[in-house]
Amino acid sequence: MQLSEYVNHDASGLASLVRSGEVTPLELTQLARAAFDQVNPRVNAVIEFYDDAEGVAGADDGLFQGVPFLRKDIGASEAGRLQEAGSRLFKGYRPNADSFYFQRAQRAGLRTLGRTTTPELGTAGFTESILNGITRNPWNLDLSAGGSSGGAAAAVAAGITPVAHASDTGGSIRIPASWCGLIGLNPSRGRISGGPTSQDASFGLSRTFVECRTVRDMAAALDVFSGPHPGDPFIVVQPKRPYVEELLQPTQPLLIGVARTKWGTVDLDPEILRAVDSTAALLEEMGHAITEIEAPFEPAERLKIALSRLNLAAAELDLAAERMGRRLGPDTLEPINLKLYEYGRNASFRPGELHEALRVMRFRTGEAICNFDILLTPTMPTVALPHGGPASTTNATLTAEEFIKADHALYQYVGIFNLTGQPSVSLPLAQSQSGMPIGLQIVGRFGDEATLVRVARDLEEARPWRQRRPAVHAGG
Repeated sequence: MQLSEYVNHDASGLASLVRSGEVTPLELTQLARAAFDQVNPRVNAVIEFYDDAEGVAGADDGLFQGVPFLRKDIGASEAGRLQEAGSRLFKGYRPNADSFYFQRAQRAGLRTLGRTTTPELGTAGFTESILNGITRNPWNLDLSAGGSSGGAAAAVAAGITPVAHASDTGGSIRIPASWCGLIGLNPSRGRISGGPTSQDASFGLSRTFVECRTVRDMAAALDVFSGPHPGDPFIVVQPKRPYVEELLQPTQPLLIGVARTKWGTVDLDPEILRAVDSTAALLEEMGHAITEIEAPFEPAERLKIALSRLNLAAAELDLAAERMGRRLGPDTLEPINLKLYEYGRNASFRPGELHEALRVMRFRTGEAICNFDILLTPTMPTVALPHGGPASTTNATLTAEEFIKADHALYQYVGIFNLTGQPSVSLPLAQSQSGMPIGLQIVGRFGDEATLVRVARDLEEARPWRQRRPAVHAGG
């Protein structure tokens, strides 16, 4: 297989070729390394391609046997591998246990060959850090790949691997998927275990999944990574059938709520609104009922919750610094993260008030949208922005409050569904006049990834995106 052929296959396609004997896992690893050598110097998405990558093991009978995979440098862990969270605070850190996520990846046949960039501590939606530099968008190197799974998204978009590990606490899978032209699903709270060390992380706001290019890869990844483990705080309703079988099921008529107005202080770009309207019209042609909706929450209340959580984050950083034997300061934390830490450490905090604010936000938002089967919203209010934006942790000019306000204003459509726990997926359904990807978000009922799989399949068939290629792409 040539590199130009490798990059044209999704993960499911490569697995099929391995299964039929047309290519070997070793050959796929070598092709991934060739793609890395060709494009990574330009996009800076992969900070480490393992020296021993050709010896990485994986099951021979899994859904993804032999498919190259990459790990985001924060969250789910591999025993003995560097995991530095994009931060000088964790430089040199190596966990001593595999996460359940990567145990499942190996059983599925995925070969994890290296790690991708993340902003420091995964805090921002711009993947740039003092430790690892700027990750660039393969569609336009002057623009951001998004974050915090920006390295994963840039690597997949540029063709290094067809799928990569990603995680999402406030939009960090969907933001880079939108800006890099990929599929980014944030599963239901509890769908994928964070064990053995991070079950129900960040009050249940954080979930782990992948960045990928096709709906069938999304469905197969759900089958690979879903399922409860002992010690998980609760078990979400399990699917009626494997998600790959949902690809063969019809989609019944749905009631769809459509967001055409801004849900924060950043205005909705007219090109994004046109993409929403066009997709809503397409869904209506498919037999679904469309109703316009307003923002289902008060932005000020969500901002208050974010500021309240900084106290807990500061306590976690204190513990981390103690474990690492390092001091928190300008030599270990970037300017914004240091300001967020100091704000949280000095803030008055009542855990009961935070829990109650989270409960009320979930309840009110749930009541506002409970009559809809799915929602259609923009993923982002704008196409990809230049590096060093106001929501970057390397921006030394902002106060902690200003950073949180800028962050929530820009990611106005995504973070709310981390709070509610609902599954939501960004699909690359449109492009701007300048050729940049535009992602649109489909939100499902809690625990109902199956409907998202079917709707995503329908939209992929109606408006195929698979053959679009960014300016920087391996094999070209």
